Amino acid sequence: MAAKKEREPSRIAAANRRARFNYQIGQTFEAGLALTGTEVKSLRAGRTNISDSYAGERNGEMWLYNAYIPEYGHANRFNHETRRPRKLLLNRREINRLAGAVQRDGMTVVPLKIYFNDQGRAKIELALARGKQLHDKRETAKKRDWGREKARLMREKG
Repeated sequence: MAAKKEREPSRIAAANRRARFNYQIGQTFEAGLALTGTEVKSLRAGRTNISDSYAGERNGEMWLYNAYIPEYGHANRFNHETRRPRKLLLNRREINRLAGAVQRDGMTVVPLKIYFNDQGRAKIELALARGKQLHDKRETAKKRDWGREKARLMREKG
């Protein structure tokens, strides 16, 4: 049996860059999104923001809350709400794993990025995450700054 290839997303529509700074990222999941037509067109145009969004369980289903997908400019009265809850398409086992980790361990389900796969379907990458304390954030900033400084010094030295 061949090893499963790790694929790069073909086109990223939105990325949550603050998530890696604010949270310790654990296991990641890929989920589909139940979207309307105007939401898909607006995603393809860009300008989507998922930095304040999170996922939660309701009635045995996972939902994405507080994700901002702007209204599509060329649509008329059939446009969508910008911050409506959106259903996430996951397997039952994945839903149980995510909901259990949130209840048991006090973790958060954070979206990392929304992208379009090779078939043109909108997918979202979710992560089980634990919030960082202030001293952990400072440590991350120190490591990042030292990495930049080290790269600059290496470039100067040759």
